[in-house]
Amino acid sequence: MGNKQYGIDPERLQEYATEIKKAVDLGCQIAIVIGGGNIFRGVSGAASGMDRVQGDYMGMLATVINGMALQGALEDVGLKTRLQSAIEMDKVAEPFIKRRAVRHLEKGRVVIFGAGTGNPYFTTDTAATLRAIEIDADVILKGTRVDGIYDRDPEKFSEAVKFTNITFDEVYSKNLKVMDMTAFTLSHENKLPIIVFDMNREGNLSRIVQGENVGTLVNVINE
Repeated sequence: MGNKQYGIDPERLQEYATEIKKAVDLGCQIAIVIGGGNIFRGVSGAASGMDRVQGDYMGMLATVINGMALQGALEDVGLKTRLQSAIEMDKVAEPFIKRRAVRHLEKGRVVIFGAGTGNPYFTTDTAATLRAIEIDADVILKGTRVDGIYDRDPEKFSEAVKFTNITFDEVYSKNLKVMDMTAFTLSHENKLPIIVFDMNREGNLSRIVQGENVGTLVNVINE
């Protein structure tokens, strides 16, 4: 959304594409799950009286629109990409097939996973975790508006304290909001670490993939 009230900000799209290209140029294999809240949120639709299942499917389609936009921006900066959708729409995206996705990554392509899990009642957080497990990713990088996990909302409380490293168990015990609980538990059970970071700060993605301490690392044990 960038600074817009809704829709897609071309400048923000270009910034993301540039940041992702830097990480790919460092030798990383990158797969992306993108949300659709800038266009439509199923939960918000349900809160307004819309059927939840219908709203969730509309939200999934919104993620495909964002995926197409990101794909175009990535190709504009010279990256080869593939957009895979959990809902079949062969005119604009490949169906999600794990082996095909892994092969694309091995060939240096950026893979964008659209349409969430393809099922209502599951968030894009859950989709990201599920796809990460399926393709045997090393880590989930959750790009947000804040630079990590805090003991309280840093946008509301100036005294909020940031965690550099935290375990899954500590997140549960402190009742911290990292991502959707289904996604978080799935990540925990599969021992897949999560790094929460500010995607809107230039250079953060490259710094993370080079091993710098950026944002907050959630792991099974503190390292």
